Amino acid sequence: MTRRELLSGALGMLPAWGGLTIGVHTYSFRDRPLADVIRALVEVGVTECDLGGIHFEPPRKEGVEKLRAWRLSVPIAEFEKIGEQFRKAGIRIANYTHNFRGGPDAEIDRGFEMAKALGAKSIAMSTRVSVAPQIDAAAKRHKMRAGLHNHSRIQPDELATPEDFAAALRGASEYLAVTLDVGHFVAAGFDPVEFVQKNHARILSLHLKDRKKNQGATVPFGEGDAPVVKLLRTIRDSRYPIPGYIEHEYEAKDAVAEVRKGLDYCKRALLT
Repeated sequence: MTRRELLSGALGMLPAWGGLTIGVHTYSFRDRPLADVIRALVEVGVTECDLGGIHFEPPRKEGVEKLRAWRLSVPIAEFEKIGEQFRKAGIRIANYTHNFRGGPDAEIDRGFEMAKALGAKSIAMSTRVSVAPQIDAAAKRHKMRAGLHNHSRIQPDELATPEDFAAALRGASEYLAVTLDVGHFVAAGFDPVEFVQKNHARILSLHLKDRKKNQGATVPFGEGDAPVVKLLRTIRDSRYPIPGYIEHEYEAKDAVAEVRKGLDYCKRALLT
């Protein structure tokens, strides 16, 4: 059997170090076309990913209206084809990142339709607190969990603090959840370990990166203030069913090498 065939046959047996699944967010390879993203994922040896729309959507610098028009008009069959490319490479798209900061219901519904066509089991979104009820309503319509993604900027209506998450989830259905960006949470001044312990039932997934406190820079694992090792071990020992996806953001010549270092860092943390 070829490596691709072995991986394809192992989709039901994802790599779980210490019982915790670690994959990669495709934003880590934002500098390359989709075919090269898939090759990079195969090269680093993961079989699960969080797929970002950044690889095929119009750039946001071209404007919200152009992005919306594309989302509403692109054939869903295109996403079925993308999903098939990943499956042939032996990679499962666990989540689809469809950022949505407000707009018509039709646009958010398309995000869920895209996720289903890709074969994803859930969706993640950078959004606003005030948009959470609209996302929850769509998640209930489509019967798919949606994870609210945080950033580090602490501003009105942004998702950054534990209080922001509490406000967004207040009164929401079980379909609305949290996609916790560990690095951003630390940069904003909060403890991801404590947050996970208190809110693990509502956490869909983690975006794993290391950052300095006080809105500091994103850095290689082990060089920042994010308690990644403690967090992963807490999830492992508590048997929380929360997967993590490495999201490489800092500047580096070789993104594949940096993601591989991140995977090794997480593996050592979980197998110790």
